[in-house]
Amino acid sequence: MTILIAALIGACLGGFLAYRRKGRPADIAQYAAVFALIITLIWVFALILITRAAS
Repeated sequence: MTILIAALIGACLGGFLAYRRKGRPADIAQYAAVFALIITLIWVFALILITRAAS
């Protein structure tokens, strides 16, 4: 569940950043997709590290 939340946060952040830079809808969609992937990957690695450290 937290991975989906991380993807949503990344998409919102990327979309907002592209919108502030006056991007076209395709730019906004691309930024949202890329930021969602990046934030999700960072979160997955963080979860792995947290889980390994806890056990």
